[in-house]
Amino acid sequence: MRFRAKIVDVACLNHFSRIINTIAKLAKTCILRLTVCKLYFILSDKVANGGASMWCELSQGNFFDEFQMEGVAAEHNEIYLEFVPENLSRALKTAQSAKAVKIKLTNKHCPCLRVAVELPSLSSSSRIVTHDIPVGVIPRRMWNDFKEPRVPDFDVSIYLPVLKTMKSVVERMKNLSNFIVIEANLSGEMNLKIETDLVSVTTHFKDLGNPPWASEDGCQSSAQGRDLESMAEACIDIKKLQQLLAGQQVNPTKALCNIVRKRIVHFILLHEEVSLQYFIPAIA
Repeated sequence: MRFRAKIVDVACLNHFSRIINTIAKLAKTCILRLTVCKLYFILSDKVANGGASMWCELSQGNFFDEFQMEGVAAEHNEIYLEFVPENLSRALKTAQSAKAVKIKLTNKHCPCLRVAVELPSLSSSSRIVTHDIPVGVIPRRMWNDFKEPRVPDFDVSIYLPVLKTMKSVVERMKNLSNFIVIEANLSGEMNLKIETDLVSVTTHFKDLGNPPWASEDGCQSSAQGRDLESMAEACIDIKKLQQLLAGQQVNPTKALCNIVRKRIVHFILLHEEVSLQYFIPAIA
């Protein structure tokens, strides 16, 4: 089992750092799945216990100048590692003006991701700062626990408003309640609502647009025979939503959410070569 990679391009390095920062805000520990073409960051808190789950994938070719890996076996050419994203985020903070960053899976005293940051120096010799980030290697028999979450059949899918705006609304509402109701319809309308014994606050968004999801047989399934005005709603933990919005450093080109009535809210943030899915279960 081997893995080594190198980033030289500054823009790629900064972009990669921002993604890791975002993930560190969403997950205390997560799984890094390495394949030949992609990296996946996976958080699968059991939704049954009210935990959120996350699935973030990026193509290695868009970030790394060099990328080599050999998985556990020829027919299972993948590696699954458990680690604390905050540690990687900290290591990458030292790399903002780096000439290159190398990441390598090592096993000196325990398995580690070694992050070697080559900093520019005035003399001809380069300065290298090394961080060893402990990782746990996930055995093959447990890989099935980290499959891509299935997207349940949703009642409504809608594009999100500007995330900065949504974030400031949610931050104000967070002081009033621990729960927030998200509701939306197929006419591009979405409401964020707080209802307590003392106060009821609603923020309305209009003209957001609904993604044209195609069903299996290729025809548009979402709106057929449905009342376009009727709202689908789910009540979720406001802190989890705030975490998602506050951690956003990726500036997605597309952001949308799917609501399964009273069951789950599924967020999808897309940015060129990165997709982040985040699932927040509803509170009964």
